[in-house]
Amino acid sequence: MSDNGRVSSPDPTTALHPRLPSPLQEIEDDRFARHGVRLLLKRDDLIHPRLIGNKWRKLVPNLSAAAGRSLLTFGGAYSNHLRATAAAGRLLGLSTVGVVRGQELADRPLNPSLARCAADGMRLHFVDRSTYRHKTDPATLATVLRAADAEGAYVVPEGGSNALAVRGCRELGAELRDRADVVAVACGTGGTLAGLAAGLAPDQRALGIPVLKGGFLGEEIRRLQESAFGGRRGHWDLDDRFHFGGYARTTPDLDAFADDFEDRHGLPVERLYVAKLLYGLVCLTEEGAFPRGTTLTAVITGSPLPA
Repeated sequence: MSDNGRVSSPDPTTALHPRLPSPLQEIEDDRFARHGVRLLLKRDDLIHPRLIGNKWRKLVPNLSAAAGRSLLTFGGAYSNHLRATAAAGRLLGLSTVGVVRGQELADRPLNPSLARCAADGMRLHFVDRSTYRHKTDPATLATVLRAADAEGAYVVPEGGSNALAVRGCRELGAELRDRADVVAVACGTGGTLAGLAAGLAPDQRALGIPVLKGGFLGEEIRRLQESAFGGRRGHWDLDDRFHFGGYARTTPDLDAFADDFEDRHGLPVERLYVAKLLYGLVCLTEEGAFPRGTTLTAVITGSPLPA
């Protein structure tokens, strides 16, 4: 390793052995069928056992751009993005640093998600919530890099969503061209939806189900598409009703829905993103949001925490 943390790293697009394109699975579910809606699942959770779903599509372009440098990125205590970055670092032999929101968490036992990150070799650096809110400010970022002993690292934004990631997710839309009328995805930072919509055909629509409350995501998706493509691309919209209180929050009703979906279809349902997506699609179908004859595809972007 050189002074700037650069190592000789294999090409992640081949070294990590992805399963692409990801499978498309039809689901027989009377909650959709009785409304004349056909449900497909885009099984991005099967692309790679440790870089699940949209994390593969967003991380790999950034791993290539890092060109062997150590990686520093950001996330909350239950961040799937931190888990995926840590796993990629271990598999590729790269040093990783995770900047975690919440200084108070440094004095607590690691939850299963952060423990997985640490087991994969990620150094965890906890910051207070005010610092975290200002992490994109150049002066704040420089301070964080120094405090984390990570100067010279390649910085990946929270959720992995930047122009490179959005262009990587465009391939998801391309894989679904002419395979569905509406393609729905759960949204955290909006990068996956921004790329997905750009890759779909002109007569297809992308639907985002935000898992955070706040109603701010539309502007962020427009900003991401501007940075990646120079302007808005594709037909997309958002339905903000299914966040169940915000990120990393669930309710007994959501847990019961996820348990039932698992029992019906033998598919493990990740709670923070996928359960909210599927719950939202059932509600929308029952409301008549999709005309009879619609083929609806749900992108399965995650799976429960692996052991």
